Amino acid sequence: MGLSRSATLALAVLAAAAPQLRPAHAEVQPEAARPAEIAPEPAATPDPVRTDALTERPDPGEPKAEATTAGPPEAGDGAADAKPEPASPAGVAEAPAAAPAAPPPPADPQEAAVAARLADPAPLLSRLTTKEREAIQAFYALGAFKPVWIADRAFTPAAKAVAARLARAAEDGLDPAAYPVPVLGVLTRPETEAEIAEADLKLSASVALYARDARGGRLNPSALSRLITPTLDLPAPDAVLGLIATAGDAAGDRLQRYNPDSAGYRALKARLAAIRERTPAGTSAALPSGPVLKVGMRDARVPLIRARFGLAARRAGTLDAGPGEAEDYDSGVAAAVAAFQKRHGLPASGDLTPQTVAALGGPEAKPVRNEGEAELLVNMERWRWLPALGRDYVMVNIPEFRLRVFRDGLLKDETRVIVGKTESPTPIFSGMMEYAVVNPSWNVPPSILKNEFLPGLARDSNYAARRGYQVVRRGNTISVRQPPGERNALGFIKFLFPNNHAVYLHDTPNRSLFSASFRAMSHGCVRVDDPFRFADSVLPAAWTSERLTKLIGKGERTIRLDEKLPVHLAYFTAYLDDAGQFRTLPDLYGVDARMRAALGLPGGAALVAKAPPEPKRRAAEMPKPKPQAVAQQAVPHAPRLPRRTARAAEAPPADFGEPGLWTPRPAPVSRGWW
Repeated sequence: MGLSRSATLALAVLAAAAPQLRPAHAEVQPEAARPAEIAPEPAATPDPVRTDALTERPDPGEPKAEATTAGPPEAGDGAADAKPEPASPAGVAEAPAAAPAAPPPPADPQEAAVAARLADPAPLLSRLTTKEREAIQAFYALGAFKPVWIADRAFTPAAKAVAARLARAAEDGLDPAAYPVPVLGVLTRPETEAEIAEADLKLSASVALYARDARGGRLNPSALSRLITPTLDLPAPDAVLGLIATAGDAAGDRLQRYNPDSAGYRALKARLAAIRERTPAGTSAALPSGPVLKVGMRDARVPLIRARFGLAARRAGTLDAGPGEAEDYDSGVAAAVAAFQKRHGLPASGDLTPQTVAALGGPEAKPVRNEGEAELLVNMERWRWLPALGRDYVMVNIPEFRLRVFRDGLLKDETRVIVGKTESPTPIFSGMMEYAVVNPSWNVPPSILKNEFLPGLARDSNYAARRGYQVVRRGNTISVRQPPGERNALGFIKFLFPNNHAVYLHDTPNRSLFSASFRAMSHGCVRVDDPFRFADSVLPAAWTSERLTKLIGKGERTIRLDEKLPVHLAYFTAYLDDAGQFRTLPDLYGVDARMRAALGLPGGAALVAKAPPEPKRRAAEMPKPKPQAVAQQAVPHAPRLPRRTARAAEAPPADFGEPGLWTPRPAPVSRGWW
């Protein structure tokens, strides 16, 4: 594989610049991954897991084709508004533009070796995508193909810092073996330019891959289910390398910051560390090959060995000697190796022999995981799917049936919610709430219109009117609308955050359902208990609950938020509750089981656990509009019906609960407005 277009252009710019100048590694803002395309209606049953597609993630930052978006025309596109070129003299044919000549290879042997290795199609790491490989190539081209991590044939302080961080990747639930650290200075001869180039590029690939995985790129969420569509903010490799390689001793800490920093994630990370501290050592350590190590030698593999046996990052200082280095193969490391050799029937010399290296990474040394560790790992992974939370946001934890509102970083309000049934799950994603609608109407979705209304209308022309719905005919198309009113499936108010799933937060007339402990009853939307109290927390201050209730029965009214408010429909089955107690919840939609299978974790069966007890529900004091006004609003121009028929229409239709939801037998509704 030759140089990519981006690398070629970068090198051409470099060649045109002054020879004494070396361009700085430019930082590139990471591009957010675009959400996967979603069908207009969720599937009736959860998608079967496709483990072959889970780790084959699309290239980060690769834009999808947009039919309605046109970028700036490139040279030669022939744009209509392009300035015309001056005409050539008559009879003189214009010579075709010559293609730019390929830049010459670097003159320095070490730089030439780096450029040659980048041009070699052999992979740097198997999980590195083509786009990521090209970004690394462009980064090195801007730096004149000089090594980034190696100077004077030794690792720089930044390289040693990131090597130590990669060795401790398990602290954040990642696999250290996925980010191999190359070895230098262990041969009896000096490394060649090609070997130095290989080591430098392999470390760059490990750093880029760690940053991507820390931000949620280990799995392709949409391959778990088409209803899981978080917008991942995956960092570009050239931006990562430009930031980390110049950080010196702080490079490891900067690399670790790609992991989430939310309180929920930190709580799970701390619990994971506590569980592993009580678990007998038994994790595997896939070490690169190298020379036999004895006490007193140094090697880049030593941090991996320390992490394998749970040793300190380096030997502590004493009165007679200062603290050691992370790469020192000291007596403490040798003693741990000797104990391992004895347990596995190897000569207990304490030397790191090839047989010991094979045993450390062998299949008999599979991780011994404490019960509950897999649940922590999959929940930590889902925290990576969320953007930085900020200080103002709404969080819905689907398996908990709970909604929380945070303002200025503090919990302002929380309430019960009803979420999607197992056959019609609530999607997992983040959106931006923009407005609310009081007295909303509901347009019947196409599936319900096709399966229920059209057959009903074919049998009875008054089928919709008798249920309080309006039939709207536009040419050859028919739509059905439920007007505002106390029987409306959306209740008195809905809160919208535009998304591809067409779900939102809304009120409901079936208020008795909030008393149930298991509240997976909707078709995907989230019904909110006491929606007017919730409105106090999210709408502009001028729109108090008292002012909103005065609008009931007066037609649709749209209220826009002063600033868009992030809404996260999340899925956490292991978390710390508001009192600081660790809780586990049932795997409502089987997401845990799918993620465990995709990550190679034990326990394919869904977690069975009781939901935490909830405090007694405080019944919402909802407004009671005048019956006459609501009746006129609900069915305008309705014909006068016999008294018995009118009384039967006071209850909600037996087969309508909310958009797309067919409630088999709803709870009886009292004579009041709920």
